[in-house]
Amino acid sequence: MDIPEVVRNKAAVVGALDWVRRLPGLIGDLEAEWSFRVTRPLKGATEAYVAEADLAGGGKAVLKLLIPRDSMAVANEIEVLRVVEGDGCPLLYRADPHRGAILMERLGPSLETMGMPIERRHQILCEAARRIWRPVDLDLPSGAEKAGQLIDFILEKWETLGRPLPNAVIDHAVRCARSRIEAHDPARSMLVHGDVHQWNALSDGDGFKLIDPDGLVAEPEYDLGIIMREDPIELTMSNPYERAASLASLTGLDPEAIWEWGIVERVSTGLLLTEIDLQPVGGQMLAAAEYVTRSS
Repeated sequence: MDIPEVVRNKAAVVGALDWVRRLPGLIGDLEAEWSFRVTRPLKGATEAYVAEADLAGGGKAVLKLLIPRDSMAVANEIEVLRVVEGDGCPLLYRADPHRGAILMERLGPSLETMGMPIERRHQILCEAARRIWRPVDLDLPSGAEKAGQLIDFILEKWETLGRPLPNAVIDHAVRCARSRIEAHDPARSMLVHGDVHQWNALSDGDGFKLIDPDGLVAEPEYDLGIIMREDPIELTMSNPYERAASLASLTGLDPEAIWEWGIVERVSTGLLLTEIDLQPVGGQMLAAAEYVTRSS
């Protein structure tokens, strides 16, 4: 099977190479049960095998099979897709959390392929994220829990990767994560996507929908922190804080919270991408993290 190398690498990191070997059989079982046929694998995924599919009735869909590593992460993604009912995310057709399988609406090309200037991309991403933000009563991770998980992840990966960043950068990221834990306010928390970037924004008629929701109940600034971590080279070409201020002006949210989430996400994602050898962007994020720490 044509499985992207980065997916194979991620499966190896989490000890799921047996899942890679079982993929053909798993796909065959789902095709028979859900009445579809896989036609073409898609590139760009890092956490799952993703392919286009034709439905038996003639419709178009996408099959997503997540690497087995965190059953709650699979359940959370499915829960978000069910709750939003196609408003901001793809329509959900079928799902099996036990097999990490999701069959959903097929959308158009990603924002990343369209060559738009960064300012316009930020507007589109903020508009797409806003469609998902809503008060909910769901058993999803909180923003405070996410910040704690990111602290543990950063400290662990920094050690296992041979400390590829100076101590000051790690200390800075941990302080920002602790600041978001202290600032957590259930009254302001709402459903957020959790991974808002241009590769996850796919065209849908005149607008865009966001795929691959992580699903958190958190302050909405968390989603904008993801946008802060992206485009690391561009971030270092001017005052980095100006991006946080611009995103705040687009949404009416707190620039300091956006800034702090961006610092935490930039370090954690840079370490993750370095671990699975997704370069050069992993190294670019780590370099941007050093730059931001020196500038702060």
